[in-house]
Amino acid sequence: MARLPAIALLASAALPGALAWGAMGHETVAYIASNFVSSATKTYFQDLLGDTSANYLASVAAWADSYRYTSAGSFSAPFHYIDANDSPPSACGVDYARDCGAAGCIVSALQNYTSILLDGRYSAANHQIAAKMIIHFAGDIGQPLHCEALDVGGNSIDVVYDGEDTNLHAIWDSDIPESISGGSSLASAKSWATTLTTAINSGEYKSQAASWLTGLSVATAAIQQATALKWAAEANAYVCSTVLQGGVAAVENKELSGAYTTTADPVVKLQIAKQGYRLAKYLDAIVAAA
Repeated sequence: MARLPAIALLASAALPGALAWGAMGHETVAYIASNFVSSATKTYFQDLLGDTSANYLASVAAWADSYRYTSAGSFSAPFHYIDANDSPPSACGVDYARDCGAAGCIVSALQNYTSILLDGRYSAANHQIAAKMIIHFAGDIGQPLHCEALDVGGNSIDVVYDGEDTNLHAIWDSDIPESISGGSSLASAKSWATTLTTAINSGEYKSQAASWLTGLSVATAAIQQATALKWAAEANAYVCSTVLQGGVAAVENKELSGAYTTTADPVVKLQIAKQGYRLAKYLDAIVAAA
C-alpha cells in the first residue's frame, strides 16, 4: 500500500478561539461559502463536522489558529502563510520553489489536506481535521500579508490604530475587517457575509465572480497546488498596490485608522468575498471527486 501523507490526530475536545484574518474574518469567509455550496456539499460537510446548524462551516473556521498554538499542532504554524521573498512596493510575486520552506507553507498545506480529504483510506477523524484546515487556509491565503515575507509578513512593522499600538499584520487580520463589519462577533460575521453574498449575486461583484474560479480544480495534486498558488499570487499583489504602496516608511509608527483604512477597505471586502466564493466551489469540487 502506498504511504499516506502525515496528519496529526486530535482529541475530540474543542479548542478555544484565536485570531487571524481575525476569527470574524474567517467566519465571514465560511458563511459566504455556506451560501454558495451545493446541497450535496452541505450534507457532506454537516455530516463530517457533526453540525447540522447553519454555522457548520463558520463554527470551525478559526479552529486551525487555536490548534497551531498547542503542542500537538505546533508543526502546522508555517501552513498559515507563504513567505514571498519579493521587494514591495516595487516588485511583488510568489515563487513556490523559492518561498515555500522545507516545513511547508499555505500552498502545500492546501494541496496536502485536499489530497487527504479525497483519500478514502483515511479515517473520518482525519477527514474532519483536513476539512477544518482547508476551510481556514482558504481564508488565510486571501490576506495579502499571509503571502509576504517582508518584516515577518508585516508583524514587525509597528503601527497605531485608533490610538492603540499594534502592527501592520494585525490590522489587516482584524482591525480593518472589524471596522467594516462593525464588530468581532459571530453575528457580525453573518451579517457581513449576507452583504457580501448579495454583492456576489447581484451587486458589484456579480460580473467578476465567474473569473474568480478560473483554474480552480482538485483533479490532481499538481492542479490543487496550482490553484492555491494562483490565490496566493493574487493576494500578494496587493502588498505592492495597497498594503505597502508607499513603502514601510509610509506606515511605520503611523495612525492608520483614517485614510489608510479607506484605501484598504475595498481590497479587504473583495478578498473576503472572493475567498468565500472560492471556498464554496472548492468544497463542491472535493465532494464531486470524493
